[in-house]
Amino acid sequence: MSARERLVESARELLWERGYVGTSPKTIQQRAEAGQGSMYHHFAGKEELARAAIDRTAEEMRASAEARLAGPGTAVERIAAYLRRERDVLRGCPIGRLTQDPDVIAAPALREPVEETFAWLSARLAAVVREGVERGELERSVDPASTAAAIVAALQGGYVLARAADATEPFDQAIAGIIALLDARTVR
Repeated sequence: MSARERLVESARELLWERGYVGTSPKTIQQRAEAGQGSMYHHFAGKEELARAAIDRTAEEMRASAEARLAGPGTAVERIAAYLRRERDVLRGCPIGRLTQDPDVIAAPALREPVEETFAWLSARLAAVVREGVERGELERSVDPASTAAAIVAALQGGYVLARAADATEPFDQAIAGIIALLDARTVR
C-alpha cells in the first residue's frame, strides 16, 4: 500500500474512533507509518486528508448498500438484507458518527460527503420502496420518501441506542421493528 493509501486508511479509522477533533495529523502519520513530509506531499492539510477519508468511507458504504438493495428478492427482502448486513454496531455508523462532530458539521468540505451519503441512501431506499409499491408488493398507501426517512432514522437511532447501552440488542430491536412495519404493509 502506498503512503497516500496508508494515510487515507489511517485517517478513516481514526475519524471513526475519535472524530475529527480527536484525530491529529501526528497520530494519522504514526498509524500510517508515514512522515510529515509524506502527508503534506499528498494533502494540503488535515482537512483535505479527512475529506479523502470521508469520501472513501462514503463510497464503500454506498457500494455495500447498493449490493444488497439491487440484489434479488422483493423490495422488503432487499431492504431487510441491507438492514441485517453485518455491522460493527457498537462502533456506530462511520458516516453517522460524523454528524455528531461539530468541526465536521462546521466545515462545508467535510459535511458535504456526509450530507450526500444520507441523501443518496434515502433516495435509494425510496426507489426500492417505490418499486415495491409499483410491483404490488407493498400497499399503494406506502409513501416511498417518508418510509425511506423512517428506515434511515431507525438505522441511525439503533446505532445510538446500542452505543448508549453498550449492547447490540437495541440496534437489533430497531431493525426488527422497522422490518416488521414494512412486513405489515406488504400485500399478501
